[in-house]
Amino acid sequence: MVKYERFELANGLRVILHRDELTPLVAVNLLFQAGSKFDLIQKSGLAHLFEHLMFSGTPNVPDFDELIQMAGAENNAFTNSDYADYYSYGPHQNLETLLWIEADRLVNLDVTRKAFNTQQKVVIEELHETCFNEPFGDVWHHLLPAIYESHPYRWPTIGLTEQEVAGIRLKDVRHFYKQYYNVSNCILSVAGNFEIEEAKDLIRKYFSEMSTTNEKSTLLTLISDNIIPEKSL
Repeated sequence: MVKYERFELANGLRVILHRDELTPLVAVNLLFQAGSKFDLIQKSGLAHLFEHLMFSGTPNVPDFDELIQMAGAENNAFTNSDYADYYSYGPHQNLETLLWIEADRLVNLDVTRKAFNTQQKVVIEELHETCFNEPFGDVWHHLLPAIYESHPYRWPTIGLTEQEVAGIRLKDVRHFYKQYYNVSNCILSVAGNFEIEEAKDLIRKYFSEMSTTNEKSTLLTLISDNIIPEKSL
């Protein structure tokens, strides 16, 4: 039985903590109820496209991957029908950095027209490469609509057609971000070698001032001059 501790911030963020003294690492995971079943009608692939755009950077952290690498960490994400999941892991000394950059992109994500156009083309190419240009790669494109006639499970997470993915607009992405990527729609879990009370303090520091409507956080603006906490690196 995995021992864990659960608590909730006043703004609705649900937090799960699991301490493991046998590892030198710490993992931070954010799960959002923002899977492909929330795609706009005839704009399937929106949730998956937004997963790509979550790595677009912010005014504080223009290059998300560069900061992750500076912290000696790794990161990735995935989307399915029900939720989108983002995780990073690295040396336990850098827990604060991992929490800060997740909090930062949760309120300050900067999706430019250029980034949107680039990732939309990437997703369309991925759709062709993994589905339409592979033997039986489009099997779910035929099975799902046959199984689910009216349920939003009827389209694949990657998107039903190239036309539907291409029909997604930047305003759709921004609306999706504001509607689903907020603390009240998120479960934050931290596992690894860390002190429970210290982790609680850091989570309150970076997430407690966020609103449930994904508006800019005064706290993140105030701490933006110290992008990488000195004790972390």
